Amino acid sequence: MRIGYARVSTREQNPEAQEDALKAAGCEKVFVDKITGKLAKRPGLDQALMVVREGDQFVITKLDRLGRSLEDLLALSRRLDEGGVGLTVLDQGIDTSTPVGRMFFQILGAVAEFEHSLMSQRTMDGLAAARARGRTGGQKPKLKARQIKLAQEMYDELGSDGKRKYTVQQIADEFGVSRPTIYRHLSKET
Repeated sequence: MRIGYARVSTREQNPEAQEDALKAAGCEKVFVDKITGKLAKRPGLDQALMVVREGDQFVITKLDRLGRSLEDLLALSRRLDEGGVGLTVLDQGIDTSTPVGRMFFQILGAVAEFEHSLMSQRTMDGLAAARARGRTGGQKPKLKARQIKLAQEMYDELGSDGKRKYTVQQIADEFGVSRPTIYRHLSKET
């Protein structure tokens, strides 16, 4: 039996293209995860591994859908191999039921990990260069200095009964931001 596994990194991404390719490859069952490959818990993968039996083929569309590190890929491949299950990677034409397929799988796994490391290093280098030029990452502030001052004044203003005239929610609504944003700025000012 051919068991398929598909994974997308975020809930917004759609796994349908992977599912279609796996079904076209003859997979009788397809398991899906909508979760980053960095996380250890992948319920769809766990279910697929429970279903797969000796003599079955475990099918994925791309190598990076199975794991992000060579260590993870090799551990999963070893687990499948020890259970008498072949691994097929459609896009790379890998079939680990053959010696050449196993070797090719290991080479591609090393290349994928190397590529991921290079991307991470380039990102870190780019952030360091931006910081050296005085730029910081992240979102732009939701409130300008003048708005923060006005929010603080509204917060400090007391009514005739001696209680605060405006609630934090009213202040947040006035500036079109969330209550935590107001609290964050009030804590800086107070």
